[in-house]
Amino acid sequence: MIINPLGNTGIGVSRLCFGTLTMGPFQRGLTPAEGAALIERAFSHGVNFLDTAEIYETYPHVREALLIKPDAVVCTKSYSYDAATAEASFKKAVEGIGREYIDVFLLHEQESAHTIRGHAEAVEFFLRKKEQGLIGAVGLSTHYVRCMQAALTHPELDVLFPLINKKGVGIADGTADDMLQVIKQAHSLGRGVIAMKPLGGGHLIAEREEALDFILGLDCIDTVAMGMQSIDEVDFNCAVFNGEEPDPAIAERLSRVRRRMLIQDWCQGCGTCVAACRNHAITMEDGVARIDYGKCATCGYCARACPEFNIKVI
Repeated sequence: MIINPLGNTGIGVSRLCFGTLTMGPFQRGLTPAEGAALIERAFSHGVNFLDTAEIYETYPHVREALLIKPDAVVCTKSYSYDAATAEASFKKAVEGIGREYIDVFLLHEQESAHTIRGHAEAVEFFLRKKEQGLIGAVGLSTHYVRCMQAALTHPELDVLFPLINKKGVGIADGTADDMLQVIKQAHSLGRGVIAMKPLGGGHLIAEREEALDFILGLDCIDTVAMGMQSIDEVDFNCAVFNGEEPDPAIAERLSRVRRRMLIQDWCQGCGTCVAACRNHAITMEDGVARIDYGKCATCGYCARACPEFNIKVI
């Protein structure tokens, strides 16, 4: 598989990044051993880059995978906002994956210049760790065009992780073209760019080939993070990213797979999921939660927040 430089960070990453969100308790609920077996399959195809986050609860899966390939590149993310929470997140990450060094550490789901400013103390902590040789690169992930624009004014944020797909599904404040213009600017400035949700959280599965052609045709993106839950998904995606023709039988099986959020009938209407949804896809109607599937990115964050375990990704 092609290994691209991650901007000017000096880190080399495979064109396909293995996203671990979907294997964790939010969605598939694989054991660490099962998750590591999937990652090992991706390693065999040339993947060297893993994406995780504190909220995903997949550090144990990554830890198992690193026993197979200790030199794999790992990106993690946290919602830390000051020195104390940043220190706690860093400690949790290194202990969780079983190694002292984190290749890429990002602020998770930033929204604007205001949230970047509000998390400045955490960034300063991560930058100190970078100076100490314990973090390779620092940056942020976002679903917002305005946040990407703001990030360009912060040269210390050397890796950006925006949401981009051919239809702009999941972009909170603009279109795919809007986001793409900022991504091009970031790339031209030497920022590392990791693309997320090329299939729109599953909404573009029916248009999978076109959606992947779109993302792979962008020379302003260094690597693309994709969640994978099965051997079929790993083999299919790795073939596409390696420029090979996927097995038609695998393609046919995957064409039948759909994902969506399910809110159980016994929803108590507490509204916790509304606050947890960064895409503003959930509203309260007649005392129960309702999902706008046009906005939903099937990330599963609402499921984690629900105190009654009434929401699932199926």
